[in-house]
Amino acid sequence: MEPPEKLVGACVEPGTTVLDPGCGFGYVSLPLARMVGPQGRVISVDIEPRAVERLVRRARKAGLAERIDARPCEARDLGLVEYAGKVSLVTVIHTLHEFEDLPGFLSQVATLLEPTGRMLVVEPPGHVKPAQFAAELEVCRRAGYRELDPPVVSGRHQVALLAPPARD
Repeated sequence: MEPPEKLVGACVEPGTTVLDPGCGFGYVSLPLARMVGPQGRVISVDIEPRAVERLVRRARKAGLAERIDARPCEARDLGLVEYAGKVSLVTVIHTLHEFEDLPGFLSQVATLLEPTGRMLVVEPPGHVKPAQFAAELEVCRRAGYRELDPPVVSGRHQVALLAPPARD
């Protein structure tokens, strides 16, 4: 996988709040915490509690624990209602194909994103075939997401930058 800075750097600004669903051990979360700076926040969730525990240890060791809210979540519930309307960016790096309830995930993300927020989707080349990526994007469109010009990402990654559904 490309360094996270190359995958998400064009979309991250200091001081922003970023959600990293499927964070694992923090391969993307830790660099995100550096990119958002001391005024920013990274919300890291994963269905594997041990992965989250390891991320927390790594964040402490790196001096980034104050910037990261890491917690386990349920397969169908991110459990982040307190962040409704407060997330600037959701980074879905090599994980969109993993969600068992993609429409439900997209609905939750829509409530978490600020009106000007964005969701960056990066799927790995080879593992996710182009037809599968197109099908994932179709689910996003049916959920009301709009495709924007994606950032340029090196390698053969499949990338989409999406705006959330319009709110009433």
